[in-house]
Amino acid sequence: MTAAPLSPSILNLREQVQRLAPDDAARFRRIYDVTESEGRLRVPSTMAPWVERTFGSVAAVESQRVVRVVNLITGEAAIFNELRARRPMRGGAPLDIQDELANDPWAQPEENTPEDLFGRLRNDAALTAANVAKYDAHHSLLIFAEANPLQFDRTSVRGCVELANRWFAAAHGADPDATYPFFLWNCLWRSGGSIVHGHAQVQLARGRHYSRIEALRRAAAAYRDEHGADYFDDLAATHDAFGLAYARGNVRMLASLTPTKEKETLIIASAFDEGAADALYDTLAVFRDALGVQSFNAGALLPPLGETPEDWQGFPCVIRIVDRGTLGLRTSDIGAMELFAEPVVASDPFGVAAALRPVALKEQQ
Repeated sequence: MTAAPLSPSILNLREQVQRLAPDDAARFRRIYDVTESEGRLRVPSTMAPWVERTFGSVAAVESQRVVRVVNLITGEAAIFNELRARRPMRGGAPLDIQDELANDPWAQPEENTPEDLFGRLRNDAALTAANVAKYDAHHSLLIFAEANPLQFDRTSVRGCVELANRWFAAAHGADPDATYPFFLWNCLWRSGGSIVHGHAQVQLARGRHYSRIEALRRAAAAYRDEHGADYFDDLAATHDAFGLAYARGNVRMLASLTPTKEKETLIIASAFDEGAADALYDTLAVFRDALGVQSFNAGALLPPLGETPEDWQGFPCVIRIVDRGTLGLRTSDIGAMELFAEPVVASDPFGVAAALRPVALKEQQ
């Protein structure tokens, strides 16, 4: 007897796993563990009208399904409860980016920012500036030619990635012992950006990679040793089995099953090149134009630029992107749970994948 159709959702992930082909199910189970629990409470009659207005029904609040997905290889995990998306949030006054840019300290960046000792790099999309308060000895900014941080396009993102790679090469040339690169893009204050003018950042570490990137390398190497398979290939195939992954040539885009925060999308590419830049742009354009994202974090986890003592065999370019919420909200999207325990996520990866689907279909035409 054919199983009844199932509307894909993170809340019925266990049931979806049971419907996978045996090889797909086995691959899923060696990477992920899924558990479900029920949160129960009693709503007093005096509170019922507010609950119904806010959450839809009393029943939805008195019995809540909570799904926890754990990546057994990396230790990453996420807790999902769709009710969290309906919580009342305090908003602030409407915000206008152009008003925020009225006193732009980077309107004349060459006059108001320092430069690296090896000089300032530039292209049509951006120019580099040494960071006044550094994360690391080699840490600089890519200050966009377009001040409005949400007015990026494909050409500007490609230019940003090209300039980042030139900076990595220049910094490594100036200090050959600095060989571990990281690219990050904090868009607006919800994401931790202290300056409104659009910008990304580049870093180069010495001695060892940044701790979470090194932890991912170790996890992927251990997976290869234990299972004789590439972790990143299996990660993409597992997401693809649920319709959560799309391929664009050598680049794969995944709506993460264990998001760090809302709507996390992973891009896995062979290199931090134009193909990766296009996937980054397409994802951010969907975030901005289809999902209403106003603030985001993006980071490119990259292998070393030269020889190192560690085994980086098969480690690709991995770009991670998360939504950081509406600019006018007073409530932070991160609290003690995310900092010290485990992310709690309201957005459904299947909804994120559905928003990305038109981009993938357009690429295939």
